[in-house]
Amino acid sequence: MSALNIKKGSTSHSAYDLRDSRAEAIESHTLAVVVANESGVLARVIGLFSGRGYNIDSLTVAEIDHEGHRSRITIVTRGTPHVIEQIKAQLGRLVPVHAVHDLTVEGPAVQRELALIKVAGKGEARIEALRLCEIFRANVVDSTLESFIFEMTGTPEKIDAFADLMRPLGLVEIARTGVAALSRGV
Repeated sequence: MSALNIKKGSTSHSAYDLRDSRAEAIESHTLAVVVANESGVLARVIGLFSGRGYNIDSLTVAEIDHEGHRSRITIVTRGTPHVIEQIKAQLGRLVPVHAVHDLTVEGPAVQRELALIKVAGKGEARIEALRLCEIFRANVVDSTLESFIFEMTGTPEKIDAFADLMRPLGLVEIARTGVAALSRGV
């Protein structure tokens, strides 16, 4: 048997394997990464995730300092506490990264996402869609005789709940920006 064969019953401790012998729970974390605003930086950050088999649930990027040429990448990812610590450490070692903050563990944070949701329907389905729009504080940003486009800002869970209710009413398409997040307080 070669050294590359895995013995029956052995456990893997590779970063590629999210299973852990200590049965740690998979957690969702929101990371704020301040990077140099230069070409190729986003590709390097994404390459770090894909090269190690980590998943990105949400990703947003925008320049935050024009004079200092810095951008902020907000990443929502999942993993065991050990995997999350590896991700933060590996992000911190990338040369264009100035700071890595785990908003999930640093204290309360505000998270919002923008979604555009197209719903097609007539009659009672159309009336129900408008009623739910009011309850969820969505805005109608486009309307035809056969469809609406709703604009909604809120937590990812709120947007998921609204979309779930729109499915039986004629949900056609949804576009989401991804999470933007900031720590609360100073």
